[in-house]
Amino acid sequence: MVDTSILARLGALCDRLRHAATPVEVMDAVGQATLDLLGPGLLTINAWHAQTGEIQRLWSSDPAAYPVGGKKVKGDTAWTRQLLVRGEVFVGEGDAALAAVFDDIAVIRGLGLNGVVNVPLCQGGHVIGTFNYLAAVERWTAGQVTVLRLLGQMAMPAVED
Repeated sequence: MVDTSILARLGALCDRLRHAATPVEVMDAVGQATLDLLGPGLLTINAWHAQTGEIQRLWSSDPAAYPVGGKKVKGDTAWTRQLLVRGEVFVGEGDAALAAVFDDIAVIRGLGLNGVVNVPLCQGGHVIGTFNYLAAVERWTAGQVTVLRLLGQMAMPAVED
């Protein structure tokens, strides 16, 4: 059985997206829906520039800690191969899992976050961006990961622009 409150919130998001005129309005709508559906956390939406190996932040739910426009060069790691090359979701649970893949772990710890779901945004079989949600969680449920994958797809038109 599908949770009707989740469906109602997704329906409201669809209505809001229908009126979104700019990429920022799309990301604002999806960002607010993500926090409404999954609770407090940090959401960033990024563009992936495969030629330069750079991730560029397009949207952030916490611009003080993670400002829009920020860039990072990503080297060849198991995480980059999984998320950015193969286009597979990355789920990290616990401080050690995050410390193994994020060089900004001190900032993440300072925000009280210990779990992440990184969703690749793919077009034509290639990753063009990422949808990243961090929260204070012990374990991610399959339902939470699925909701984040859906929300990421709803944000993708803003990344394409």
